[in-house]
Amino acid sequence: MFKILRKEVLANKINLFDIKAPYIAKKAKPGQFVIVRTDDYGERIPLTIADFDREAGFITIILQEIGRSTYDMGKLEVGDFFLDVVGPLGKPSVIQKYGRAICIGGGVGVAPIYPITRALQAAGNHVISILGANSSATFFGEKMLKAVSDELYITTNDGTYGEKGLVTDVLKRIISNDDIDIVFAIGPLGMMEAVSKVTSLKRIKTVVSLNPIMLDGTGMCGACRVEVGNEKKFACVDGPEFDGHLVDWENAKQRARMFEKQEKVALTQSCNCHSKGEGCNV
Repeated sequence: MFKILRKEVLANKINLFDIKAPYIAKKAKPGQFVIVRTDDYGERIPLTIADFDREAGFITIILQEIGRSTYDMGKLEVGDFFLDVVGPLGKPSVIQKYGRAICIGGGVGVAPIYPITRALQAAGNHVISILGANSSATFFGEKMLKAVSDELYITTNDGTYGEKGLVTDVLKRIISNDDIDIVFAIGPLGMMEAVSKVTSLKRIKTVVSLNPIMLDGTGMCGACRVEVGNEKKFACVDGPEFDGHLVDWENAKQRARMFEKQEKVALTQSCNCHSKGEGCNV
């Protein structure tokens, strides 16, 4: 069922896939995610739904090749299949008319911020989007975000595209001059933490989306637990969106680094376990 209908390389090692998934597309809402698996030996990867078409029956995911499983996914082409696509999972974004909203997407976080931005503008909000990347080589999403934003700002760390600097530089400038009612931020943990620190100074409601390691996506395994407001939460069922001012960012970053060694080994070594029909020990 989960046939790849379209593949587009958006930037260096960043791929877009339209996947045939009519039942998921029918129920998907902004902010929700799916768990995908390439084959019987693949890791279960949570990916936010970047877009969906209920009538055509497909969803869009965008992934960056940063580990063994996402590297293997990047080799898939149109006509290939994902073995598993489970969803929609998680609580959808709370979309309503807030007033003036800022949507910040960092790196691959540009993908999941898109449906939220679109929904916020459709609800009558004045939407300001800030997109950030390390460089022009890894930047994407300008066209699609421009279509659903009232204002759009672009930053790159090295200045090769847009304004040189960080998304927080633009954020500070905007909130120093304008009254903002809410901020949505999706991207690397460090970026979301920095955004939350900036907005906390003016007590601006800030929503972040956490994407920790997940297994089942139903709250049973506990792998995706995070600390929010001194309480343990499961990102898969309690999130993925949380109040950025309440997230224990040090805990989140520590848990994100738990399997760095194993991930590096899996990425740099190769094996022929699949051809033998065996589980991979790499």
